[in-house]
Amino acid sequence: MKNPSQESSMDALRRGWARLRAFFRKQPLDRELEEEIASHIAMATEENLHNGMSPDEARRKAMVKFGGVEQAKEKQRESRGLPWLERVLQDLRYALRSLSRDRGFATVAILILALGIGANVVVFSVVNTILLRPLPFYDPSRLVWIAPDGANGLSASTYSVDAYEDLRSMNKSYEDVTGYFAFSTEDNYKLTGRGVPLPVTGIMVTGNFFHVLGVEPMFGRQFTPEESIKGGPAAVMLTYPFWQRQFGGDRSIVGKTIELDNKPVTVAGILPESFDFGAAFSPGARVDVLTPLIMDDIRYDGNTIAIIGRLKPGVTIEQSRIEARTLFPQFYWGKRFPDSKNNYTAYPVFLKDYISGKMRRSLIVLWSAVGLILLIVCVNLANLLLARAAARSKEFALRSALGAGRRRLIGQVLTESLVLAAGGAALGLALAYGLLRYLAHQGSIALPLLSSVRLDGTALIWTLLITVSTAVLFGLVPGIKVSRTNVQEALKDGGHGTTEGRQHETMRTTLVISEVALACVLLVGAGLLLRSFLHVLDVDLGFEPSTAAAVRIDYDDGGKTDKRSAILQNIANRVSSLPGVDAVGFSDNLPLDRNRSWGGPRIKGKTYKPGEGKGAFVYIVSPGYMKAMGMHLRGRDFTWQDNDNSEGAVILNESAAKELWPNEDAVGKMAVIGKKDVRVIGVIADVRDTSVEGKVSWQMYLPMMQKDWGPDGAVLVLRSKLPPEQLAGSVMRTLRDINPNQAAVEFRPMQRLVEHALSPRQFFMLLVGIFAGLGLLLASLGIYGVISYSVTRRTQEIGVRMALGASPGNVQMGVLTKTLRMTAVGIAVGAVVSLAVANLIASLLFGTRPTDPMTFIAMTIVLGVVAALAGYLPARRASRINPMVALRNE
Repeated sequence: MKNPSQESSMDALRRGWARLRAFFRKQPLDRELEEEIASHIAMATEENLHNGMSPDEARRKAMVKFGGVEQAKEKQRESRGLPWLERVLQDLRYALRSLSRDRGFATVAILILALGIGANVVVFSVVNTILLRPLPFYDPSRLVWIAPDGANGLSASTYSVDAYEDLRSMNKSYEDVTGYFAFSTEDNYKLTGRGVPLPVTGIMVTGNFFHVLGVEPMFGRQFTPEESIKGGPAAVMLTYPFWQRQFGGDRSIVGKTIELDNKPVTVAGILPESFDFGAAFSPGARVDVLTPLIMDDIRYDGNTIAIIGRLKPGVTIEQSRIEARTLFPQFYWGKRFPDSKNNYTAYPVFLKDYISGKMRRSLIVLWSAVGLILLIVCVNLANLLLARAAARSKEFALRSALGAGRRRLIGQVLTESLVLAAGGAALGLALAYGLLRYLAHQGSIALPLLSSVRLDGTALIWTLLITVSTAVLFGLVPGIKVSRTNVQEALKDGGHGTTEGRQHETMRTTLVISEVALACVLLVGAGLLLRSFLHVLDVDLGFEPSTAAAVRIDYDDGGKTDKRSAILQNIANRVSSLPGVDAVGFSDNLPLDRNRSWGGPRIKGKTYKPGEGKGAFVYIVSPGYMKAMGMHLRGRDFTWQDNDNSEGAVILNESAAKELWPNEDAVGKMAVIGKKDVRVIGVIADVRDTSVEGKVSWQMYLPMMQKDWGPDGAVLVLRSKLPPEQLAGSVMRTLRDINPNQAAVEFRPMQRLVEHALSPRQFFMLLVGIFAGLGLLLASLGIYGVISYSVTRRTQEIGVRMALGASPGNVQMGVLTKTLRMTAVGIAVGAVVSLAVANLIASLLFGTRPTDPMTFIAMTIVLGVVAALAGYLPARRASRINPMVALRNE
């Protein structure tokens, strides 16, 4: 015997099955229903005829007695089949038919939506990649970046070999610790044995680097311990792009030998495509190969290793910080230099925060800006749908009279909104896909992880979410208005179309005012960022990049400074004799490129307390470098005679010189760098070393010919009025003539370094600017739509006024006044909101206050002019209304 719950379940299943069958037998059931209704009415009519009524009266009475036929059908349909699905399908079919009849409106709406949704998907994908998506490593939530807190200069954020080894052996917080050599330069290797040497950028990593990160080679194996020992077998790991580019994706290259710098190395493996060292640790840099870091080669080179740790399960980041405070002073250098051991610290942060944390605020601003665009799109479309709903008021009134309830009418409008939003989303996704592919291949934009940005499942879910939300946002208000249509008024009103009430017009005006306010916020934000960017461009870099170019050169001096001097002098003489070359110099490092800091200069003879003194960015340069870079030098430049046999020499920047010898001329003073006495032979203007916007630190320039500071490779810098591309050929021929093994490296204009440093700010400013322009365009379309519709609706009224004596100028001025009044209210609201928003983005501004009056004034003028232009065309049309024609139509 079945219990009641089982019977209830069985009944529910039977009802469900019956409804499902009825759904697929809709037409036969409808025919049966119509026949049954007709039979009822016929029987009632027959009975009325039998009671002596006329045929017409008998049928009318029968119909009245039966009630609404359509309502009865609707009620019966709801009792069978799947009514909700039928209603959805009916509304969908009706929406498609309705929009196909109004293709112009549908096309415009879908295009507007495609811009709004596409822009949102692009920005969300970038935000998702940089801020939300986990790093492409195994269990990335346990990876931490270990560096001193608030360090200045790359050398001050890295550690020595002994610190790395001490941390590995003494810590209790990490499963393991790894690292990489942080001072690798671009094109620091050559791929040889395959014709012209090819420049290759390689990074030296510790032997456990891939194991700690949880990265497995796509093909091959990881480095063996023997390959990380001095004198061990040479090995290399190829990145996926380099493998594809140079070896055509040939898997058989794994285990074979290639030549780097004319030395054979074994290809241990191919890294997966998802692993992009440059994107994670050096945004904008191209990395071709990774090689084992031989600790003994850099053991005495100072702080050169960037350290990453993997926390043990259950250990928190705070626990690792507490341990670091007590552990680091116990390391080797703390024991060797007890006075400074308390300065030897670390502040671990999650690797994700280190890589993307600096971009967080900018990306949130960008995300907010694109969200405002979507809001403006919704407001614009709501206005368009309101106008369209007003034109279709009779249609909705008729449907209401035939039995459609409020929910059904609202559902119909929302279905049309959803169809439009779906069309916009499809087109927007196509646009987003193309733009994301373009961004992923823009190595010139120094944003972390940008190369891995893509349209993934999360972005598709986000697209679905904003598509539905957008449809509801711009469809709900028109839907509610339609559901409140006065049926009798709408059906009575004939001839010239339905007039809408004052409340309806007020709603449309309010929407446009909010649209102007949102556009105002975008314009102010974009204006402030633009002003900041212009201020950044005006920053005195300390050198003149516009007519300078650089190229990395190869030479083999065997560690002999005298040989190095001869080689570099020969190159300088040959290159400087080329037509168009004005100055030539060498450096091992360029500002805004690779920076490192050493212990700074101290005044000779002065006693310093432990921990006193400052670090300084160091550049090892040759004679002529200052002139080639366009630096402003006071004192004398280095000469080729500043070598091992001469007095130590140094050139300081203004900041260091003023702080060391305030109110005195530093030129000629003696200083101590490390343990070496040096004479200050010159002072140069401050150079922006790590970023264009950053604070200037101490800088010191040391002569390339003094053996204590021998360079590791060199960059040739030359100054010429000729375009770099015109000069590159002759320079490279000369270099290859001097050294046949000179790699075919890229000839880089110095301006490109500046542009690379500015690329994140330029990227955000450009996108916010585009969004502001789009918002302005949408706002102008909204103003035009409202004013134009208002003029059309008031045609008879304007005709009467003109018949009574109003001039075309008065009519035109009246329309324009209304336009500007509406715009002024929107600007006032937007300005208040903009002040709050500007304070939120204050940290992104440079040389510009959040309340910058020029920006607000410019925003007001631009919006006012655009609004006047948007209102001018309807105003002009209003002034040309023929009173007689208008009155005749009335």
